[in-house]
Amino acid sequence: METTVAAPGAPASCEITRLPEDLLLASFSRAGPVAACRAAAVFQAFHAASDTDALWTCFLPRDLPPFADKELSPPPASKKALFMRLSDVPVLLADGLTSLWLDKETGGICYKLSARKLSIAWGDNPTYWHWIPIDGFRFSEAAELQEAKWLEIRGNIDSKMLSQHTTYSAYIVYMLAIEYYGLRALKTSVSLGGSSKSTGHVCLVDGYNYSEHWQVMREYLPEDTHFPRDRGGGGMMEAELGEFRIGEGDAGEVSISLMDTFGSKCGLVVLGIEIRPKKQRV
Repeated sequence: METTVAAPGAPASCEITRLPEDLLLASFSRAGPVAACRAAAVFQAFHAASDTDALWTCFLPRDLPPFADKELSPPPASKKALFMRLSDVPVLLADGLTSLWLDKETGGICYKLSARKLSIAWGDNPTYWHWIPIDGFRFSEAAELQEAKWLEIRGNIDSKMLSQHTTYSAYIVYMLAIEYYGLRALKTSVSLGGSSKSTGHVCLVDGYNYSEHWQVMREYLPEDTHFPRDRGGGGMMEAELGEFRIGEGDAGEVSISLMDTFGSKCGLVVLGIEIRPKKQRV
């Protein structure tokens, strides 16, 4: 049997690079945007296939909602450029109260509902809530709870605006005022179309995961309590409110709520609610 030996200095061949371009596109589309970029970085022969509009159209949502004026100015030159733009920085939608971006790993569509987009019980009553300007955030206003016994915050989004075959988590994005209390065991609920409901509790007080004192206090909270995570400085935090899955043919409104009617509460500064594909823990 005759063996072919490559000439000295000749590059080693890779059998996969001999695949027809349509098969490469099918493989890349299944692997996801990150894998497509990595493959192009490893094999020069993959560059052409990994940059085509045909491939990046697979990673973009079929129907994008209208954007606010000049949000994509100048327009991206290609489908890949559009994906990269939407996965780098949230884009404001036409209503001025919602922003959108894409998850870089999956291409799943994500949304942020501003505080003004939410339904906040007595939110327009200055006895209970103050609307304050906020810097360093996509939206210009936040709602600060003065004091109330009845706390009820609701957000809604049409499931048709989300990615199919995707499990989502909803998060409240918030800060704490200098003085705060009553925010340790608030009830949460997330439902799709009035069914498939996920319920639990959330603690919005920072420090529960770090101090020995708080570790003891956790024993007095419900087992299904979610705790906050820092969002990288400035006092901004997030806490998970629940999850839901968009399957084939699922339709209806996604309803997200945070509620508590026991005891006085103060010092919660609501920035909005985010809806993002749930990350798998390794």
